[in-house]
Amino acid sequence: MTSENISAKPENEIISTRVINFPKELVYSAWADPDHLKNWWGPKGFTNTFTEFDFRPGGKWSFMMHGPEKGNYPNECEFTRIEKPSLIAWKRISKPLFQVAVSFEAVSDNETKIVFKMIFDTPEECNKLKPFVVDKNEENFDKLEIELSKMK
Repeated sequence: MTSENISAKPENEIISTRVINFPKELVYSAWADPDHLKNWWGPKGFTNTFTEFDFRPGGKWSFMMHGPEKGNYPNECEFTRIEKPSLIAWKRISKPLFQVAVSFEAVSDNETKIVFKMIFDTPEECNKLKPFVVDKNEENFDKLEIELSKMK
């Protein structure tokens, strides 16, 4: 199962991909374990305080993102699909509203392809965030790689 199975019209999606030099199971655990996820989730300079992380379909993920200069950003999500170790999907309950499907595909024993797909209800909603999130998703992947190097 891959995130390609969860799709919308291309104009409603933002897709970020990266192949990283870590095994699939380890990469999946960096997303599935809140003790690791809180260390890297979000763009450069952001930190997190998780208040709930019920990792199952229908479970809630509630957290506060703390901006590097100022500002706290509440996030409320609900997990919609979990297929260990290949897929994690959730929908945001707090604004901006969109769904996320992230898939993990083994390229080799020590390489994993991550496909991070953000799915919006309308092209307008997608286009509002697209100018910002493409670079921020790359920063997120950079932080993930740092966390994975500590997990090895």
